[in-house]
Amino acid sequence: MKKILLLCFIASIFFTANLSAEEAPKFGIEFHGFAKTDVMLDTRQTVAAREGHFLLWPANESFDANGEDINGDPNFNMLSIQTRLTGKITGPDFLGAKSSGVIEGAFFGQTNGDVNGFRLRHAFVKLDWDGSTQLLVGQYWNPLFATDAFAGVVSFNTGVPFQAFARNPQIKLTQAVVPGFTFDVTLASERDFTSTGPDGGTSSYLRNALVPMLNFGLKYKSNSFIIGGNVNYKSLKPRLSTEGTDGEVTSTYKADEKVNGVSFSGYARVNADNFYIKLQGLMGENQYDALQMGGYGITSVDAATGKEEYAPWQVLSLFTDMQYGKTAAVGLFVGYSKNNGAKEDIVGTYWVRGANIDNIFRVSPRFIFQEGKTRFAAEFEYTAAAYGSIDATDKMKVIDTKTVSNLRILIAAYIFF
Repeated sequence: MKKILLLCFIASIFFTANLSAEEAPKFGIEFHGFAKTDVMLDTRQTVAAREGHFLLWPANESFDANGEDINGDPNFNMLSIQTRLTGKITGPDFLGAKSSGVIEGAFFGQTNGDVNGFRLRHAFVKLDWDGSTQLLVGQYWNPLFATDAFAGVVSFNTGVPFQAFARNPQIKLTQAVVPGFTFDVTLASERDFTSTGPDGGTSSYLRNALVPMLNFGLKYKSNSFIIGGNVNYKSLKPRLSTEGTDGEVTSTYKADEKVNGVSFSGYARVNADNFYIKLQGLMGENQYDALQMGGYGITSVDAATGKEEYAPWQVLSLFTDMQYGKTAAVGLFVGYSKNNGAKEDIVGTYWVRGANIDNIFRVSPRFIFQEGKTRFAAEFEYTAAAYGSIDATDKMKVIDTKTVSNLRILIAAYIFF
């Protein structure tokens, strides 16, 4: 009898301990991610990053002495640098809000010389007051990258250059307004994805302007439908000083001139059973840092002081992405981007990505098969860029174009954990 009572007592302690452990909140970090290998073949040379892995568009024709296109040669590569590790953090309540966070990195490297190097993607703390108010502080997606409607392509370029793509240190406040509607305000800086200018690519132009990137977003979300939009403002200070000549004397002057850009974006997503369709549009000014065509240039120069005025390039980007299926799925991405030239006539130096491209078009069908944690996918990405001459008399618009195209055949293998 004593043995039976003792066993019952031990069992009751064990049951109570397990119950308490289940009821107690669990704080800490859980790791997730995937290993991915991409095998890719391009029919010509491309404008891309990380040994061709992050493709933008086909390289322009470049003829040798015999009239043969040097960039017409195909290219093959195989890389696993998109492999990703994500740590999801949960913590105790803070000022009545649920606290969480993320640390995420990949082996994409910081530069082409650092391929396979571990690179920070996301790192933030998030506070959530019952879903009505959310505060995010840290590095996360650029506010123009719509996380509810981004392209589901196999390629790591995620639909670039037809959608904004960048990650920024930021402070983002999201507020529920009425059921289904949320409004957000974001203040952001630049880090890995930077603007360009007289000193090359650096975050100093935004830092010296003192005003962080500002974004205002509005979104409506239901079970099957999402629609939203953003207004984005960015101010850069390209120079701290200039040099001017008065007679035979050259002097240095403090510079205060800035280049400002206002961008607008809209997006939508519709879900129905195993099908979705996404739409995005961006009318961007000076979105070089978001991997778009564009940038800015000099509109006037004061010879006496070297003072410069600037104007941004204006680019329109559109895409639609759709997919049907679950275990076996088929999808299609179609994108178009148009270089509308500078906002004003340019008389001096300009710092622009794709300045001699009038437009870019892409169509890419894909096929995906996933069972359990393993996925195989194939994609055929056709991209055509209309290269031409820059018309300096008409706001640097591109004329007399010739289309250059590339077909990327991509096969990818994933395992998730």
